[in-house]
Amino acid sequence: MTGLADELRSEIDLSHARLRALTERDVTEPRVAEKWSRKEILGHLIDSAANNHQRFVRAQFVDSLAWPGYQQADWVSVQRYRDEPWSDLLNLWAAFNRHLAHVIESVPESKTGTQCVIGSGEPVTLEWLMRDYLRHMRHHLAQILDSGT
Repeated sequence: MTGLADELRSEIDLSHARLRALTERDVTEPRVAEKWSRKEILGHLIDSAANNHQRFVRAQFVDSLAWPGYQQADWVSVQRYRDEPWSDLLNLWAAFNRHLAHVIESVPESKTGTQCVIGSGEPVTLEWLMRDYLRHMRHHLAQILDSGT
């Protein structure tokens, strides 16, 4: 899983520099009514990292993992990401994801096929889950870095 871990590290490095260029004003208010602000989207990515960290580690102890989903909007709301300094959120996001790259890189080949069921979803392998994590991150980073409304 070294290649995937390297892709994740590269995404962190490339995006972190661009994210740092955004001002507190840029990231605090939603660009579209009834949508998350950029801070809240990054907060969602932090929540995703926290949830997936548990999945990636626990799936290595079992033959099959059943894990609950999570209420994304509730997590973002309760944690009030909009009220946290952008620089703190960026540092947490980057550090957590660098650790996840290390975790991904450490997964033995023999565990990549572990079956995982998240919430009411269809069974997927641990490898699929890890690759989907990066896809999900890229999707939301594009939303944050998009200059349009």
